[in-house]
Amino acid sequence: MRKSLKQLIQNIFSAERNEHEPDRNLIITIGIIVVFGLVMLSSASSVVAYAEFGDSYHYLKHQLVGLALGVMAFFFFSRVDYHRWRKYAFGLLIFSVFLLSLVFVPGLGKIVNGSRSWIEIFGQSLQPSEFVKLSFLLYLAAWLESRGKNLADFHQGIGPFIIVLGVIAGLMLLQPDIGTLSIVAATSLIVYFAAGGKIRHILTIILLGVLAFAALAQAKPYQMDRFRCMMDPQFSSQDACYQINQSLIAIGSGGIWGRGLGASRQKYMYLPEVSGDSIFAIIGEETGLIFSGALIMLYIYLFYRGYLASKYAPDGFGRILAIGIVSWIVLQAMINIGGMLNVLPMTGVPLPLVSYGGSAIMACLAALGILVNISKQTRQ
Repeated sequence: MRKSLKQLIQNIFSAERNEHEPDRNLIITIGIIVVFGLVMLSSASSVVAYAEFGDSYHYLKHQLVGLALGVMAFFFFSRVDYHRWRKYAFGLLIFSVFLLSLVFVPGLGKIVNGSRSWIEIFGQSLQPSEFVKLSFLLYLAAWLESRGKNLADFHQGIGPFIIVLGVIAGLMLLQPDIGTLSIVAATSLIVYFAAGGKIRHILTIILLGVLAFAALAQAKPYQMDRFRCMMDPQFSSQDACYQINQSLIAIGSGGIWGRGLGASRQKYMYLPEVSGDSIFAIIGEETGLIFSGALIMLYIYLFYRGYLASKYAPDGFGRILAIGIVSWIVLQAMINIGGMLNVLPMTGVPLPLVSYGGSAIMACLAALGILVNISKQTRQ
């Protein structure tokens, strides 16, 4: 028994392919974003944490637990040969979709901000959709690589792709979690294109998405209000547009140099979700254009390092997976920041590696661990 367990561990961590040093610039960039995120979360959440729990560091302490698990996941996935996940991709997807369906089970599902996106197990909250992002990417990368030239065929390419994406989209719409769905759908289209998918197929999916959103807007008018707020922040200053108005006040008052770390005024119950999707507004207020702009540049540089890992990956699976992972994280960052700056509709998605959320930071660091492993096997 002991010998079998030892052999299993050796099989998991043993490398079948030539490896070299990982991309250190990629690892350093990830580390800088994470540390900066902890500093800003400590400041942004201090007031609301004290008001709710009597402890200014409540959210920071919980984030450190999620970060510790995330760091362990990062090192684990960075050590395991990424090719091994091809074999388990479908099973991981089924398991994560099963977890996603549990949000609808009475007693397990938990409603937060009007969305049934959480499950509570043994007093701990888990957001399954964060893990669906990673498992779906693993599955898509494995499946798209296996299609090869058959990807152009409807029955072997776009047809099954739409069905699988539709199942996940349906579950997310029922919650509803439009923000996460937008990330999953956009990332899926990127990897489909990277795998050689036809432009007309992608345009077809986009058209279906627009029609679905139009139907959703009729059923839930508040979704359309987000677009109206983007066009006119004064459309509804006390309701739909309140968060974006307070965000713009925070960022504008920060100016070039910021008010100073810890000196935010908007975090005093003016701006909602200061530890979540609004944290970039507090970053802009306290650190100004200099550091908030530097954070954006770090995300862009992260994308560049991920693009290099994809470009020089030794096979199609690694190429598709690398571009999918880095597109997911950086696209989500840009959508979050764009919402805070009112250049995109607000979606409620967190700022990756920065916003409060144990499930989110664990999933992101696990995915980035895989990206680091791909960088260890690149052709240069």
